[in-house]
Amino acid sequence: MPDGRKPHLLWWVVFLLAPVALLNYLDRQMLSAMKFSVMGELRDIGSDTRWGIMLAQFKWVYACLSPVGGYLADRFSRRGIIVGSLAVWSAITWWTGQATSYSELLWARTLMGVSEAFYIPAALALLMDYHTGATKSRATGIHMAAIYLGVILGGFAGYVADAPGLGWRWAFHTAGAVGIVYALPLWLLLKDPPRTGESAPRNSPLGALKQLLRNPSFLLLTLYFALIAWPGWMMKDWMPAMLKSQFELSQGRAGVSAGLYVNLAGFVGLFLGGLWADRWVRKSVRGRTTVSAIGMGLIIPALFGLGYSPSIGVAIGFLALFGLGFGLFDGNNMPILSQLVRPDLRATGYGVMNFVSVSLGGFADIGVGRLRDSGASFAGILSLTACAVAVNVLLVLLIRPRPELTPELERV
Repeated sequence: MPDGRKPHLLWWVVFLLAPVALLNYLDRQMLSAMKFSVMGELRDIGSDTRWGIMLAQFKWVYACLSPVGGYLADRFSRRGIIVGSLAVWSAITWWTGQATSYSELLWARTLMGVSEAFYIPAALALLMDYHTGATKSRATGIHMAAIYLGVILGGFAGYVADAPGLGWRWAFHTAGAVGIVYALPLWLLLKDPPRTGESAPRNSPLGALKQLLRNPSFLLLTLYFALIAWPGWMMKDWMPAMLKSQFELSQGRAGVSAGLYVNLAGFVGLFLGGLWADRWVRKSVRGRTTVSAIGMGLIIPALFGLGYSPSIGVAIGFLALFGLGFGLFDGNNMPILSQLVRPDLRATGYGVMNFVSVSLGGFADIGVGRLRDSGASFAGILSLTACAVAVNVLLVLLIRPRPELTPELERV
């Protein structure tokens, strides 16, 4: 183990970061599951278009600051950035439960976008610092599984919002308090590993960006990562409302159905995709990109099927297929990036990918809101989305991983 890192520390850091990843997505997912309760109380929200603008505001702020967070994580302590991000976004989550108007809710989501933007690039880069060999995809997969669990729990927030004596404000207060409390033990237990010569920071912000933008495979990965954001964010932000409207479900059941089955299948995809990619990459430098492409291939029929499902039971089957494919994709993004750029550019690179991806997700939120207000069907919206995913299969297969940045490859 290089730099004196002990094998058990490889998984200890995953264990410590998993609750943070869960809270990162729980805190943002709850709002979508409680949409009707929030809009029923904050009546000045008024329309799906304004709701979509509020969702997009979070994404655009998050997107713009992701490269900044990534660059800082490459230059300074990743541990400090992770813990600070958790503490601040948890305080903002608690404050969200105090909102009394659309304007206040919009500010709360804006500030949450600021604080959460610093976590993912730093956390995934820290995982790659520890997992330098053929465990990258499995470590990333476990971290992403915690995110999926956060989305699942966020789906149950619809039941919390409907429950007498609880409500949507209680959900935000409780989730925020949990994150604030966890920040202290995380600060005490999480450690940055020593940085080697190749992982030590050596770039100005402009220099780092130039190096990334001159890398054709990085540009392909960024576009690939961005296009899948369209269905990915739509699944998180709009699927509860889609299922409620299409199948006349309660708010609670719609939220759970939208989050539970897709993410349970996603767990399977993360586990299989991580194990499969970690083994395949030992024999082929393109092992991880190929597994990711297979995931894209599963998502295309899932989207078409969701749009034309005759019953909630059939829709759940297609949600599971979507989750399986997304899991194969989700566990391999940072491991693929680690095959394209040096360690001192990984968090910055992921931040740039987040910037492009989440920005597109914000436009998708507004677009879906306007399409719905104009009477567009869910089937038409989902079919259009599937076409974008079809392009992605080609994009990922064009990426050229670098053998010299793939130490797990068994060279003969």
